Amino acid sequence: QVQLVESGGGSVQAGGSLRLSCAASGATYRPYCMAWFRQGPGKEREGVAGIDEDGNTRYGDSVKGRFTISRINAKLTLYLQMNSLKPEDTGVYYCAATLTPCFGGTTSYEYHYWGQGTQVTVSS
Repeated sequence: QVQLVESGGGSVQAGGSLRLSCAASGATYRPYCMAWFRQGPGKEREGVAGIDEDGNTRYGDSVKGRFTISRINAKLTLYLQMNSLKPEDTGVYYCAATLTPCFGGTTSYEYHYWGQGTQVTVSS
């Protein structure tokens, strides 16, 4: 079992920045892949960014060039640096992880463990 706890959400004006963190615990070894997803009001869950155990990253088209995903394996911690935020980035952001071999992409079927989410609100 893996427990994931997100932090760092909040309210910011358009053009601002936020940094999300996700702390993983309970695993006997580090997750192979981790990712961030989000769900905006009235929208389906969307893959934001994924990273594999070697640090290879993949991004959703809507965040490329603005968001950066990273991980510190020794600390079992995942980050999402969000710059140039837009109102359409508003939503609940979820951390996800898997302990099985994976691609490290942004499709939800890869991931078996999920955090409770942290709210991000971007005002215009």
